[in-house]
Amino acid sequence: MDNTLFDKTITCPYCWENFSIFIEPSSEVGESYIEDCYVCCRPIEIYVASKYDDFVDIRVNRIEGNEF
Repeated sequence: MDNTLFDKTITCPYCWENFSIFIEPSSEVGESYIEDCYVCCRPIEIYVASKYDDFVDIRVNRIEGNEF
């Protein structure tokens, strides 16, 4: 079993800065988790939309109530 993390570049839905995150290979389609933006520190929902052998499609969403 390959335990290589998936490296994805995302754009923060608050400050619009780009940064990299790592998705664990054990993540299942439909799974979501919260990670703070490395630039503005606001919480982002990371949602695993689809997954193939060496590709993961994710969606990022704002968490309601965290807009300044």
